[in-house]
Amino acid sequence: MRNYSSPSLFKKLTRKIARKNKHKTLLLISIFSGSIGTIGLLVDQSVFAQQQVQIAQSNIGKSSGTPFSEKEPITFQADNVSYNSKTGEVTWAGDVHIWQNDHILRADKVTYNRTTNIATASGNVSMVEPDGEILFTQHVQLGDNMREGVMDQVYALLADNGKLAANGARRTGGKVHDFSRSVYTACPICEKNPKKAPFWQLRSYQAIRDMENQRIDFSDTFIDFFGVPVFYMPFFSIVDPSVKRQSGFLIPSINFNSKYIGAYTTIPYYWAMNKWSDLTLSPLFATKTGPQLSAIYRARFNQGMLRVEGGVADDTVDKDSWQNAWGNTLHSNGHGAQGYLFLKTEWSLNKNWRYGANINVATSADYMRDYRINGYGQDTLSSNLYLEGFGEGAYSKVTMQAYQGLNRGVINDSDLPFVLPRYTYSYFGQPDALGGRFSFDTTNFILYRPTGVNDQRGQASLNWDRPFDTNIGQKWLVTLHVDSNIYNASHLYQQPLYLNKYGSHFTGQALPTLAVKMNWPFLRQFKLGNTTGTQVIEPIVQLIAAPHSKGGRNWAMPNEDSFAYEFSDTTLFALNRFQGTDRLDGGARANVGIHGNWAWNGKQVDFLVGQSYQEHVTKNLPRNAGVNRHMSDVVARLRFAPTQYFTTTARTRVDPYSGDITYGEGIFNAGFKHFGINGGYIYEPVTPYYYYFGNPFTSTGPSKLYDQKTSELTLGASTDWEHWHASAFGRRSLSRKQNVAIGGNAGYRNDCFSLDVIYLKQYTMINGEQNSDTVLFMLTFKTLGTFGING
Repeated sequence: MRNYSSPSLFKKLTRKIARKNKHKTLLLISIFSGSIGTIGLLVDQSVFAQQQVQIAQSNIGKSSGTPFSEKEPITFQADNVSYNSKTGEVTWAGDVHIWQNDHILRADKVTYNRTTNIATASGNVSMVEPDGEILFTQHVQLGDNMREGVMDQVYALLADNGKLAANGARRTGGKVHDFSRSVYTACPICEKNPKKAPFWQLRSYQAIRDMENQRIDFSDTFIDFFGVPVFYMPFFSIVDPSVKRQSGFLIPSINFNSKYIGAYTTIPYYWAMNKWSDLTLSPLFATKTGPQLSAIYRARFNQGMLRVEGGVADDTVDKDSWQNAWGNTLHSNGHGAQGYLFLKTEWSLNKNWRYGANINVATSADYMRDYRINGYGQDTLSSNLYLEGFGEGAYSKVTMQAYQGLNRGVINDSDLPFVLPRYTYSYFGQPDALGGRFSFDTTNFILYRPTGVNDQRGQASLNWDRPFDTNIGQKWLVTLHVDSNIYNASHLYQQPLYLNKYGSHFTGQALPTLAVKMNWPFLRQFKLGNTTGTQVIEPIVQLIAAPHSKGGRNWAMPNEDSFAYEFSDTTLFALNRFQGTDRLDGGARANVGIHGNWAWNGKQVDFLVGQSYQEHVTKNLPRNAGVNRHMSDVVARLRFAPTQYFTTTARTRVDPYSGDITYGEGIFNAGFKHFGINGGYIYEPVTPYYYYFGNPFTSTGPSKLYDQKTSELTLGASTDWEHWHASAFGRRSLSRKQNVAIGGNAGYRNDCFSLDVIYLKQYTMINGEQNSDTVLFMLTFKTLGTFGING
């Protein structure tokens, strides 16, 4: 490469290039202090500039570009080049490309004056910034290596489909763009009629885009919908759309008519502390109670993460006493200085082991109710510390757990356990030489209650399954299974067992089980007219042999995981129909069932009917368990899908002696293109939730609330049409003749805007609160944020 230093040589070279090269010419020019220093002829490659534009456009939303520099070369490409030695002007014409690092300028014509160091571009001008922003204009003057400039009729394409147009703009220091009479939107522009107003836009007297601080400040601004102004703001500021996170105030929320704290507002502040952590502070001010300050800290590291949320408040709400469902009078205890802490963290030791913590505590449930802390409405807050490992076919976890009751009408904190600790291990092996698979599970813990049973448990379950098929289509499964537990327990006379046992007891149980199950599916294809389909009839038989366990009720054994006994189509062929292993389903029994399926042209009918026959009957089960006699209730399931627009599934359990329905449920879904409806119904002659409230084994039996029939109906509907959507639901207890909950939402959503109105009414009592209403109104503007009002 040869070097030229005099303007005369530059003149000769540029004229020669202009005469002899009709194709595009690429030049590299270094500019220092307004003078032209070195000129070199490079390669003829018109595709290069196009690639640079495509790369810049793909960078929208990223800030990885190189800043302006006086020392970096500026590269030019054009169809024609001319030089005027008298004026000192170089003119590029015809598809001009100019770029320095990640800054690109395209125009029909560019004139550069080496004396004034000013470049003037005209005709289809576009300027691509390092972060991918593209400025379009018809005329621009640039100086100081493109860091200073004035533009007419500017249109800017920003990140996240943001668009900004203005009558004019001024660039200062390559860092600030000052737009006059600007319009900003993130909505699509109509292709057929570009002058048509977008769905929404910010129309401002002035907009200043500070690329160094990454913000856009609007002054004297109207928010227009379809070109009609609906809201005025003297000043409005947003984070630049190219920025993913930046410190500053977030959109405040205004909430009206809160039941306990009145109208209130929150003004969050977001602090981007560094690349891996941030902090959000949210002060809350209310009309009926004292203020609250809450905060959320988040951090992510190479080997783990940390999230801490907490708050402190002066809760002046002193609610009157109230009565729970059993007539007990309770008093509010959640006023004065209050607070909460939610902590979640997790760290990896290596590829197989990790540890973490979930800590959730609050000074009172009343405080969570008053300030609507996330998690209120649940029965408990749970906390744990854990260490867990993953292996090939194996899983291991040790954890320490604690609970805090939130629904004081049902749960007392002194009744809740501390688990110190709990260890779980599970292993599932590969097929062995006999074609079977071995698995092993163990769950062991030490459990303490301030009021109630205290116990320590060691438990192990061994299982071996061997499937095989016969030549006549039978599918067999042979299972060898052993459950074993050892216990050391005290206070068995207290909740939740209420056994007539005092002092400490060391005991245990072991239950070996042999099970053989046979499925014999009969499959055929059928054709009826133009319709073809398949039909499956599958008898199922299972024989189980095991010692009679008596359910553990006659032993001095605690019960931590087997309060619920579920007998349905889902557990008909289960070895143990208790949910855990503290109570075991022993004894010899036979389970039989028949499964059928018809499928044709997208339609389907599927059913299962079965029953269990038991040599021994487990005593002290709830009277509605379904297995209180040698011949169990009949369980059945039916799924019916006559069209692609409708499906329904029903389950039931029927007493074979009286013909009474002891359990029933059904759900359905019907839907078309723009409309859907769903519903469900559940029936049970008792309310099983209340069985263990109090001592169910006394002469009077369980609580009277247990005898109340469960009959509940739920209905919901939803619709959508283009950008509109709406839904509603209702849940009613037919047996109690009262609603449980109703609610609905309606809204509008498109590419740049969404509106949602949500309503929910709860009729049930939680911690003394009944008939609570919630209304939420949310407006979301793309790139601007969400404005919410909650009542």
